[in-house]
Amino acid sequence: MFDTITEKKFLLKELVKKDLTSKYKDSVLGILWSFFNPLLIMLVFTAIFSMLFGRQIENYPVYFLTGRIIFDFFNNGTKGAMRSIKRNANLLKKIYVPKYMFSVSTICYEFVNFLISFIILFIVMIITGATFNWTIILSIIPMFFLVCLIFGVGLILAVCNTYFSDIGHLYNVFTLILMYSSALFYPMEIVPAVVQRIFTLNPVYSAISCFRDCISYGIFPNISTLTYLAVFSITTLGIGICLFKIYEKRLVLEI
Repeated sequence: MFDTITEKKFLLKELVKKDLTSKYKDSVLGILWSFFNPLLIMLVFTAIFSMLFGRQIENYPVYFLTGRIIFDFFNNGTKGAMRSIKRNANLLKKIYVPKYMFSVSTICYEFVNFLISFIILFIVMIITGATFNWTIILSIIPMFFLVCLIFGVGLILAVCNTYFSDIGHLYNVFTLILMYSSALFYPMEIVPAVVQRIFTLNPVYSAISCFRDCISYGIFPNISTLTYLAVFSITTLGIGICLFKIYEKRLVLEI
């Protein structure tokens, strides 16, 4: 699979370009919405929740935006990969294209949006007077495992959604629960200890926590949290690749 992706870099590039142009083709601002969207959401949530949690959380805009861009990357990447096979059904029935290329291209497109959101985060940090610590460089580590997690979950969902359309509706509910258990806009300390232990099983929260350690607090990510994220992500990626390879040849018959 990885060899094929390397060999078909041109195809991957064109698929990503297609996603970019198709999403913004009728928009006046175009790709600038990738800048404005996280910024506007941050302003709304900051206006609402900073009154409740502003005293408990230092630099609330940066705290919220760090968690939000991570969650949005996971949410949009996995949902895009989930729908990628059915969305390209007509093309898959006409010519041979490695089917996972559509899932991979969708996640790569969302990764571009994620990097754009990072620029917004740095701008907000400058405006709010946040400290830029050298540990920002270490955010590459949880970022790598987050990408692995998204690829793994995305491949699993792509197969499941092809066979069972209800998966898409159920996953919308699941991601809503996931968002509220990821401590995006509230401090984890306000949650009862028993619930905190449950929430720490959420790998998206683990990724957010590691990012905040690197970017907001200027420390190395918590070792146990980073280890959990790494093991969960690599395991999920392995399961996703194996599942997709098993069902890849049958997917065209189901779409």
